[in-house]
Amino acid sequence: MKLKIVSFFLFIFALNSCKDDSESRLQANAKNDKKNEEIFANINKAWDFNPQPLNSDVQKIINNWSEWRLFMTELDQKPKSSIGAFQQKSKTLSKKVTDLSNNIPAQFDKPEIRARIMTLSTKIKSLDLYINLDRIQEQKVLRLIPEVNSELASLQTQMSKLVKVSQIKLEEGEAEMLRSLGKDSIKSPTSKLPTSTSGQQQFDPNQNPKAQQ
Repeated sequence: MKLKIVSFFLFIFALNSCKDDSESRLQANAKNDKKNEEIFANINKAWDFNPQPLNSDVQKIINNWSEWRLFMTELDQKPKSSIGAFQQKSKTLSKKVTDLSNNIPAQFDKPEIRARIMTLSTKIKSLDLYINLDRIQEQKVLRLIPEVNSELASLQTQMSKLVKVSQIKLEEGEAEMLRSLGKDSIKSPTSKLPTSTSGQQQFDPNQNPKAQQ
């Protein structure tokens, strides 16, 4: 009889423990869900990538750079539904920014451009890392978003500078060619008296006849 009573109380105790554990898990999940909602709201508010408008000369050069076009398309499309959507977007951006090192147009395939692509890639990969951790590093994510914008602006500015420098060099080359042509045009050949068909010099009535002797 005593054994049955002890077993009964042990069962009740185990049942209450399971109930308490279940309630604790529910409370923890609810707390975690609320935290994720707050993180989503903060990241959603801060997630604003604003690339600079490119001038027509730069745009012509990058028109056939498909990797750039795909990266910019992904950057422009903002996630909306959940923190999971931002996590997936970060993974996609990490892949697309790595692809930027491929098929760079010849005019932009310079060390200064590749260095800026690498720096931009590092920022986006860090963003991808911190937003996909089990415990999202919210503050680091929020700090990285404007840093990505800054590196992107630096890359675009460098593109514009390279185009401007190439245009200046072209203009200087054209100016040098025009100066060269101008010098040639002002040169005049030494004047000579007309000669007869026999090759002898013809008489010049204005010349002193004695000078001919």
